[in-house]
Order: sequence, then structure tokens, then C-alpha cells
Amino acid sequence: MRCVTWLALIAAALGADASAFAGQPDNSKLDAALQDSRAAVDRVIIQTTRGQAANVATRVRTRGRPVFSQFTIIDAVTAELGSEDLAALQADADVTSISIDAVVASASVNGATNTFATTIGVPLAGLTGKGVGIAVIDSGLALNGDFSSVAFYDFTRSQQGSPYDEYGHGTHVSGLIASKGTLSQGAYSGVAPRSKLIELKVLDAGGRGQTSTVIAAIEFVVANKDTLGIDVINLSLGHPIFETVQTDPLVQAVEAATRAGIVVVVAAGNVGRSPSTGLPGYAGILSPANAPSAITVGALDTRNTIARGDDAVAPYSSRGPTWYDALPKPDLVAPGQSLISDAAIGSTLYSDFPNARITGNGGAARFLRLNGTSMAAAVTSGVVALVIEASRTAFGTAPTPATIKSILAYTALPLDGVDPLTQGHGALNASGAISLTLAAGAAGWPDIALTTLVSPATTTVGTETWTWAQDADWGDTVVWGSTGEEPAWAQTVVWGSVDWGDTVVWGSTDSGDTVVWGSTHGIN
Repeated sequence: MRCVTWLALIAAALGADASAFAGQPDNSKLDAALQDSRAAVDRVIIQTTRGQAANVATRVRTRGRPVFSQFTIIDAVTAELGSEDLAALQADADVTSISIDAVVASASVNGATNTFATTIGVPLAGLTGKGVGIAVIDSGLALNGDFSSVAFYDFTRSQQGSPYDEYGHGTHVSGLIASKGTLSQGAYSGVAPRSKLIELKVLDAGGRGQTSTVIAAIEFVVANKDTLGIDVINLSLGHPIFETVQTDPLVQAVEAATRAGIVVVVAAGNVGRSPSTGLPGYAGILSPANAPSAITVGALDTRNTIARGDDAVAPYSSRGPTWYDALPKPDLVAPGQSLISDAAIGSTLYSDFPNARITGNGGAARFLRLNGTSMAAAVTSGVVALVIEASRTAFGTAPTPATIKSILAYTALPLDGVDPLTQGHGALNASGAISLTLAAGAAGWPDIALTTLVSPATTTVGTETWTWAQDADWGDTVVWGSTGEEPAWAQTVVWGSVDWGDTVVWGSTDSGDTVVWGSTHGIN
């Protein structure tokens, strides 16, 4: 057994060349650019020691540089710098890290041809997500008869107005979560049609925005969690990973939201294969899908059948481990291929992809068919709402974010022959998750092996019976986490036996890039 860098090891294990990887940035070039006195750094996010963001902002202004925003959720400011400012800030004792204010983009792709077939087991027992608030941080929402009682906040403009969505991504995502199905007579209802949508617009007409804008939206959600009744955040967006999770400002914002008691669901990304070779690429998880506390979701292709035996992970779905930290992601996969949902008429997606339009009643093309981990995240957010509703209805309280993540992991349905770096724990299992929630809640949420609560640990889909993953982290121990003050997953993650029979141990996230694998054979 030998120790090598995790990237080189995975490349060797998978028989893949560098072009098969997900195209994460070459940070040696980034660092060189930052040190080049001729290069303009432009917008950056400066993280500070606790309570010093305002003082650092003042010092940045004294250098003649504009400060755009200040965040309390992560003690940071967004500013515009030149490379000549870096040395001074790096020497500032109150500055802990400087990150680029990266462009974030939606995580959906077009070109779907099939009809969405739900195989996750909803609706269940009359659950609709009633009373559960879901913050959709995306491109906005085009109101129609499928949505009502929507709160809308625009972070791309200085003035608030009526909901709108000139890109169309946020409308599609929101429909998968909470459409009432009115326009389609129930054919394209959302997973949690009676949940409350809180729309936070951060993406423009091209489906792009700034990291700092997303952080501002997350900060708003945390600050107004109780006032607006927010339980879940859906982030169907991301950017390439530029740094470790300890300093990534977007990851830190997600971690803060989880500590505040909000379940954060994030799309894994759509860079699971090389565009030039078509080969599968590992380590393509985007930020903030690399956030340890987030529920990171890849895309499942159900092949438009109820049977599970033909399900496969969509080839574009980003695989783990995460860049820099080698964390095991995604956590699970959910239906994300060929999902039909509400269209924002006249939006960029609606105009650019006429073949993706679906005609509804009355002959109007009111819907779009899209693929992507964006869609998978939305489906998962809807299921999380059902889990929360079931628990509140039965016990008057909701599980913590860490517990919900454990429930989804434990009840996931592993796909045969698919490695954990591709599928996580397996496919989302709504009916199993709700059953386990009710059983564990009735038992008082004990910190014991869950096999004593639900037996048998299986789910029937059509005529098939599937066994749950029965594992709430990558080892043999179920992790329930604390009351939400700490992330569910420790910084050190130990994997148990995986599909190909090797034992894998990932070191702590601050111990360097060393990874130990049992062997490297047998991985497809």
C-alpha cells in the first residue's frame, strides 16, 4: 500500500487521463495571476477575523478601492482590488483569506426527450409539504396558476418588484418543488405542492451571477428564517472549486445556514464527463456542493420507467471526491433527467430551446423538459419538505438538518455496479425516508442503530423490492449529529467496504492531499 496525491491516485485507478476530469481550475495558474503585479484581481471576497469586517472594509476604502457589500454570516466584505493591494491585505492580521468573487451558474442542461417518471414514492400518505418554507436561490419565478403565496426578493436589483424570471431556470426548479399542477391538471405537479416558496433572485438572464450575491441571499435567509418560516434552501447553482472548504466563502455561508437549523440541498454539478473525450470524469463536484453539511445531489436517469432495475446515473452528473479536500460527495442521486416543469414564457431557456417546450392544455407551450443536477436537487428539496411535514404532524417538531441528511442517506437505494463516488449512498427514496422519520421519531430519535427501528429496511417500487443503503455515513457507524450546532459529518471520514471490495480511508481535510486506498483494481 502506498500514499500518493488523491488526484493522481484516482486518475490511475480509473484509467482516466487529465482530460477526463471535470475541468477544475489549475490553481497554480490562479496563484501566479494573483501574484503578477500586472494582473487585475477585480472583485474579491475578503474574509476576516470575527467582528473585523467593517474595519477591514474601512482599510480597503482608504486604499481607494470600492467595497460593494459586507457580510456578518461569514465576517467578510466584497471589494474590488488590484494585484498591488494583495500584499498589504495578506499582511493584515484581521484578514483570514481572500477569494475570487466567482461567477456562479445554474446546473441544468437541455436536450431531454423523455417524460418524467416518478420512482421516488410520492405523493405519500397525503403529504404535500404544507407549512414548510423552501428558499429557492436561483433566477427568480414567473408567476402563473401553478404558484400562489410566493415571497420574492431580488438581489440583482436595488428595488424590489413583482416576481419575474428572464432566464427560466428558477421557474422550472420551483415547479418541480411546489407546482400545484393546475395548468397541467396534475400531470406536472411538484413534489411538495403546498410548501411555501421564498424566491431569492441571484441569477441574470443568462443564468449567471456572483458568489457574493448568493452569499447575500443566504445571509438574508438566515436572518429571516423565523419571520419567513424557512426550513430548506435549494441551491441549483455553483462554480468550480477554487480552494479548500475551510476558506471557500460560499461553503462557509452554507455551513452557517446549516448551523442555523436550515436544511441546505445543493446540485452536485453537470461536469461528470469530459466534453472532448466523453470519458467519465471524477472530482467534478462544484462549490458549494462540496460543503460538508449540505445534501449534495447528483442526477438519476429513471429511463421513464417505474422499475428501478434500468435506472442509471446520468453521465453528466458530477462525481466525487471534492477538489482539494477529497470529501466523499455526492450524498445521493435523485431523478434529474427529462423532468417536465413550469416554463417562464419568453425566458432565455424558453426561447433558446424550442424543442424542450411541452404543450399543455389549450395548446399553449407552458412547460419545459430539462435535464440536470439542478432538477435532482429540486426533487430532493421537495422530499425534504415531506419529511419535515411528516415529523411535525406526528411529533410537533422537525428533525435537525444533520438528522434529515442521515435519514436520506440511510434509506437511499444503491444502484448495482455503480461506485459511491458516482452515486453517493444511492437513489433518493422518499417513502423510505418518511417511514424511517416516523419510526425514529416515535422512538424519541435514539442514538442507536436504525435497524432496530424499521424492519425490513426495504422499499417496494412496482413489483420490485429494493434494500436500503442502511448506512448514514461512509463507514459502519450511523451519524445523527448534534442538535445542529455541528455539521453531521466529521472532518475525518472513514469509508467502509465499497462495491469493489476495497477499504478506503480519507484523511482529515487539513492533513494534505494524501489518500490511502486498499487497491486500485475493479473500478469502472
